Amino acid sequence: MPIKEKSRDEIKDYYKWNLSLIYDNDTNWYEDYKNVETNSKEFLKYKGIILDSPENLLNTLKDLMWLERKLSKLYVYAYMRGDEDMGNTYYQKLRGEVDNLNLLVSEITSFVIPELIQGDYSKVQTYINELPELLNYRRMLDDIYRFKKYTLSDTEEKLLSKLSKVLDIPDDTASLLRNSDMTFGSIIDELGNLVELTNSNFSKYIESKNREVRKQAFMTLYKGYDNVKNTLAKTLSGEVDSHIAIAGIRGFNNALEMALFDGNIDTKIYNNLIKVVNENLDVLHKYYQLKKNQLNLEELTLYDVHVPITKDVTETYDFVTAKKIIINALDVLGDDYITDLTKAFDENWIDIYPNAGKRSGAYSWGCYDSHPYILLNYQDRFSDVSTLAHELGHSMHSFYSRNHNEYQDSGYKIFVAEVASIVNELLLYRYMIKNAKDKNEKLSMLNNMLELFKSTLYRQTMFAEFELNIYNKASNNEILTHDLLSLIYYELNKKYFGPNVIVNDEIKYEWARIPHFYMNFYVYQYATGLASACAIVNDILSNKEDAIKNYLEFLKTGGRDYPTELLKIAGVDISKPKVIEDAVQFFNDIIDEYIKLSKE
Repeated sequence: MPIKEKSRDEIKDYYKWNLSLIYDNDTNWYEDYKNVETNSKEFLKYKGIILDSPENLLNTLKDLMWLERKLSKLYVYAYMRGDEDMGNTYYQKLRGEVDNLNLLVSEITSFVIPELIQGDYSKVQTYINELPELLNYRRMLDDIYRFKKYTLSDTEEKLLSKLSKVLDIPDDTASLLRNSDMTFGSIIDELGNLVELTNSNFSKYIESKNREVRKQAFMTLYKGYDNVKNTLAKTLSGEVDSHIAIAGIRGFNNALEMALFDGNIDTKIYNNLIKVVNENLDVLHKYYQLKKNQLNLEELTLYDVHVPITKDVTETYDFVTAKKIIINALDVLGDDYITDLTKAFDENWIDIYPNAGKRSGAYSWGCYDSHPYILLNYQDRFSDVSTLAHELGHSMHSFYSRNHNEYQDSGYKIFVAEVASIVNELLLYRYMIKNAKDKNEKLSMLNNMLELFKSTLYRQTMFAEFELNIYNKASNNEILTHDLLSLIYYELNKKYFGPNVIVNDEIKYEWARIPHFYMNFYVYQYATGLASACAIVNDILSNKEDAIKNYLEFLKTGGRDYPTELLKIAGVDISKPKVIEDAVQFFNDIIDEYIKLSKE
């Protein structure tokens, strides 16, 4: 009889996060809910008078930030409570209520930015000089007026806003098809059992030590996508066309420029990433040659490349051990960092173990008025230790950002969001390699690092190149049929995998299963984030002067400047090819380290 997963009540409080630090009880939540509801309706008093005086401008911004801050607190609490047990209908109700409140506040306050943009920024600058308290909002105001050039009239903006649900249809349709309506058939697993293949369990079988199992999984999955290629080509084409159209309507040169504008990211950074990675594909090809040799295969195919090249490491890591390892690994960042990090363990920031109904996966979250929280589903594997280190990186970034900035400047952009988490991962791997008990454990850790680089620096860049290619095609009025999408994707796979891998024809349908292609020009940030983290870790481990001081200062910057400028505080100029080149060299050095150790 299968072992039942523990209920939430059966998990000791010591192992659960303490959300009472956000709200003591749900009654207090509802009191804040009503306060936001009431104050949002009163907020309409500012309509039409925001720029009549510096006091009006200040009061508008203060009250707007109060609403956003309270709403964020309400939202985080309701959703995190719901994540404890997704089947809890009471918290499903709270989620629905806060969603409705969010919509109400958004609609009521929607006049603020259009009204500001219609005004003259020189007038705002005069107000700032007259009323010094407005300096707290200068960064926010600068960013609002930066969008003025691309903001439409009130009528046009309302029309676009009304179309937002329609514009979400391609993504929503593709997601429903992939996650709900598609079936792939069954395969025979390692034990001879007939099992249904799904998008969720594909990763398990594609990493199987049994080559026939992973071949079945590969062929079965992509046959399923072959069957719906016309539909998914249409949804992806619709997504691309809508972004191109909106970019044109707003006056951007192209959809890439529009996507990167929010973070003030130069498109040269995107193109530079693709260029440098393409110039260094030989290092990736070297890795696949290593993989082919280690797996002792005459031919390395695409259903072989996900198999670990090391023996299974059976060691388990309970949570106490994980805590000790992570603190030791990150000790290089200094006493203050470790003191603050330890709070995560001592003050119940972390919801550690799985329970019935709990949301799967892991994340770091919270709000300005709480410390960060981490959701885990810890199961004593090293991958769980790595996940914990990763999420702690996010949490420490958020902790410092919120503690060193006013609310309006505390949030950091996605472009830098993965830097701190990957710094933690790389420091963890280096610590584990240095302190490995035996050769096999050391090789396993090196393999983890190799997979991180392969999956993040190269694979995400390949995705970024595919996106840029199809947007360019669509901008030139080419129709994105499944044939064209599949051809572009297949040729990119041949280029990236190189001469050491047989690129199976079925991979040409993989574009159809990647949800990130509906998040226009998003994935490149994983690669730039890894490259930035590599530069920081190299500086720290080589004892570069002020490297740790500068990195910790970067963690405190929040959103007080644009992300590329903030990275410079940590010593990283991501606009320079050298950052990507050094990350490639980092990858190459790990390959060489693996080869040397494996021969000993």
